Amino acid sequence: MTIETAQLQAGYEVVIGLEVHAQLATASKAFCSDSAAFGAKPNRHVSPVSLGHPGTLPFINKKHIEFAVKLGLATHCQIREYNFFDRKNYFYADLPKGYQITQDAAAICHTGFIGIKTASEQKQIRLNRIHMEEDAGKSIHDLDEANTLIDLNRAGVPLLEIVTEPDLRSGEEAHAFLSEIRRLVRFLGICDGNMEEGSLRCDANISVRKKGETKYGTRCEVKNLNSIKNVQKAIEFEAARQIELLERGETIEQNTLNFDADTGTTSVLRSKEMANDYRYFPEPDLQPIVLTEAYIKEIRRNLPALPEELYEKYTQQLGLNDYEASVLTADHELVNYFEELIKETSNYKAAAHWMMGSIKSYLNTHTVFIGSFLVKPKTIAEVIQLVDEGKISITVAAHQLFQELVRHPEKSATETAAALNLFIDRNEEKLDLIIDQVLQLHPQKVSEYKKGKKGILGMFMGEVMKLSKGKIDPKTANRVLAEKLEK
Repeated sequence: MTIETAQLQAGYEVVIGLEVHAQLATASKAFCSDSAAFGAKPNRHVSPVSLGHPGTLPFINKKHIEFAVKLGLATHCQIREYNFFDRKNYFYADLPKGYQITQDAAAICHTGFIGIKTASEQKQIRLNRIHMEEDAGKSIHDLDEANTLIDLNRAGVPLLEIVTEPDLRSGEEAHAFLSEIRRLVRFLGICDGNMEEGSLRCDANISVRKKGETKYGTRCEVKNLNSIKNVQKAIEFEAARQIELLERGETIEQNTLNFDADTGTTSVLRSKEMANDYRYFPEPDLQPIVLTEAYIKEIRRNLPALPEELYEKYTQQLGLNDYEASVLTADHELVNYFEELIKETSNYKAAAHWMMGSIKSYLNTHTVFIGSFLVKPKTIAEVIQLVDEGKISITVAAHQLFQELVRHPEKSATETAAALNLFIDRNEEKLDLIIDQVLQLHPQKVSEYKKGKKGILGMFMGEVMKLSKGKIDPKTANRVLAEKLEK
């Protein structure tokens, strides 16, 4: 049963809070100089500090703090100028110190929000906090039948944990929220947002209650969801499961759950820990962090343009529609290219169409990022100008000129168009001959047109363009064609 079906049948609503862990793109780990790079052989990026050897002391990574403030400012949070780290005590085989350095009593960022948009509405999801902490290592269960293998390369890598208030009400909203988080961290350059590699991970706290109730139901936490799609699926399954239990008169136990992506089902991983199970206390080996107003202002001043701001710019100033602005702001590399492109042309609509059409199609077909696309924005702006000036047709520009520029990105659009003989022929005598030839080839269609079937004018234009190889002015051709057909 889907969540939508269950809610409609029984009048329930789902209440969701998310905990999102963003692994930061720093060179070194949170509290030592070990490399934080992904992809090394197991247990290579370790040291006595990250392994928790006796007598070793941690020290704070300044980039960890900077990235936290960046994300806090981008999500409208208040920045706590005096904050500190705590110890969270628990035993996992891949947690070498036996505790995690995190923030509990004084998170660096608090009381923010992120705006989301779904098919039915726009809303703000409140953030309880964003805090700094270190990652655990990785337990690998599927390489050895008898043993769990431990890779501690990830142990100590800096994280930001983004904790929402229980404001989400559907899997669709959770999908939109995570998509927005991923977009933000990429724009800020603090995390690559790759969930498959574990750079972005999500735990979902899910409960259900009758509509109109103000008291929250018993929540279950689904851990370590590794894709946005799986987060949505896990929420929908778990909410439907809880509703079925309540409808049968059973109680919901507060458990930590695992989600099986193959079956689309949740199962109990362990009983849910409570905060006091972790025996938090202030980290004795690290000094409190004191941020100045000047430091925060400097970070704010250097923030890049963010998706929300760019969306407003593209729709309000450049005249793009909602869809165009949404597609362009979905990826920071697309935005960077588009921003360079609109410095070279004032035809913003055409620039957007080239980005979303020929350029995006090429990137998708060849499975490359725009950072590897060698045709410069200035060259695309030159193509737009050639079309705007009526020197080449848009069809020829997209299908012939663009393809040649991709093969020879070092050449200018004008010299390439000249070399391929793509410029529009203004000779009206030639145009007359081409149109006459098309009309002679389709006498039946000419008769239909004269009897009132005006819609087939487009068919004639297509044939004219095909015969001329696109080297005629469409406006002139359309006028002359209509005149000849009306005789």
